[in-house]
Amino acid sequence: MKFNFVRVSVYIFSIIFLSILFVGLFKDYNYDTKSLIGNKVSNFELTSLYNTNVKIINNDLVKNDYTLINFFASWCYPCRKEHKYLLKLSEEKKIKILGINFKDKKTYAINFLKELGNPYDLTAMDKDGSISVKFGVYGIPESILINKEQIIIKKFVGPIDKIQYAELVKMIN
Repeated sequence: MKFNFVRVSVYIFSIIFLSILFVGLFKDYNYDTKSLIGNKVSNFELTSLYNTNVKIINNDLVKNDYTLINFFASWCYPCRKEHKYLLKLSEEKKIKILGINFKDKKTYAINFLKELGNPYDLTAMDKDGSISVKFGVYGIPESILINKEQIIIKKFVGPIDKIQYAELVKMIN
């Protein structure tokens, strides 16, 4: 009897183990932000990069037809690469850009913007990355386009390039 119990236990364990492995083969582990599209931005409060006494909250964004929330850092090479497109985008009338400096030193971020130009209407700090997590950011640069109702329209993972710039301009006009 003891022999059958051990044999049955091993058999059941093997089936459960192989089932878990089989299910894992077909699970998609790619990061996907499609579930964010169409959702409202969570409430947030950020500290201004230039004045630590000034707070930037999500209600500051309802004044704009569109807002591009851009996560950047001075140490991020792809951020430098996309910067010229952000500068061009800042000239558009229907969009404002909120720059959120990600896990960076304040002086480095300010020098970065002095060197390359400041495309941001508002600039904030996310020293510990906690706000970025709310937006589903896992690397930078990333940008999120929202409308006046603070609904997420599109998320751009990686640097904005010529094609994405054209797409953004088309979306806001």
